Amino acid sequence: MSHAKRPTLQDVANLTGVTKMTVSRYLRDPSQVSAALRDTIQQAVEALGYIPSRAPEILSNARSHAIGVLLPSISNQVFSALIRGIESVTEPAGYQTLYTHFGYDINLEEARIATLLSFHVDGLILSETQHTERTLRMIRTAGIPVVEVMETPADPIDLAVGLNHTAAAKAMTEAMIASGKRHIVYLAARLDHRTQQRIAGYRQALAEAGLPAQLVETEAASTFTLGATLAERALVDFPTLDGLFCTNDDIAAGAMLACQRSGRHVPDDVAVAGYNALDIGQALTPPLASVITPRETIGRIAAERLIGRLAGQTYSERIVDLGYTLTLGGSVARPD
Repeated sequence: MSHAKRPTLQDVANLTGVTKMTVSRYLRDPSQVSAALRDTIQQAVEALGYIPSRAPEILSNARSHAIGVLLPSISNQVFSALIRGIESVTEPAGYQTLYTHFGYDINLEEARIATLLSFHVDGLILSETQHTERTLRMIRTAGIPVVEVMETPADPIDLAVGLNHTAAAKAMTEAMIASGKRHIVYLAARLDHRTQQRIAGYRQALAEAGLPAQLVETEAASTFTLGATLAERALVDFPTLDGLFCTNDDIAAGAMLACQRSGRHVPDDVAVAGYNALDIGQALTPPLASVITPRETIGRIAAERLIGRLAGQTYSERIVDLGYTLTLGGSVARPD
């Protein structure tokens, strides 16, 4: 299959009867040519479908005005809020965002970062804090600012903006205990780094209360159907359970519906809690208890700090912990 020849700067010049330098000057700053010539060149650009190449500008200025953003998933609603926050800052500042996903695989993240660095991105926003040694070497060699988001790592690559997932999960488990639940089972999916942090918080709360930790887990990706499957397994494996703490709201929504189908009343018979407070939770009856994570704010502050770093700013605090909020009163009863 043959490909159409991409229009060049010379093609635009030939169509307008001016030099390539004049066309280039117009493309950099239209005010540098006369109004009449602006219209002529723009009409030629549109007629030819000319797409300017930014490669010469990038190579000459050592700046791309592009930021690479690594996402572990493009199907997870959690990251849409993060993206909104990032773009609320990057768009007004004149930066393009280049998104890529790596499926929670640090080796694939390494490959994706190598590709982004080959495009001379000015900075990186990474949504994980676990990286390969080669990834860390590439970032050091590139010498660009990096913000890790969604977590608060003890030793970030550069800057970090997020929350403490262990503390958040511990707080939700404590709320379930305070509501009178004594046999709380954790439903875990994918088993990524943040899920492991949440499991740690769940275990801490139960240990301090002298209660057993019981888990049903899988490496499969989260879905509503998987949540129902895990809940059904938990009801069989742990017949005395009176609470389900789920690693995210997708799992929790499926789990709640499965409990209700089995004849259990939520929250009297079984309390159900999720994580990330997605919109689906508020459409359920009763509304889903969850951990509210400030994802849009995380994205906004991460982008502000990255662009600030590019402008020469320094930050005495490398880590910003934005905390979390619990929403109860629905699928987890409020303590008396």
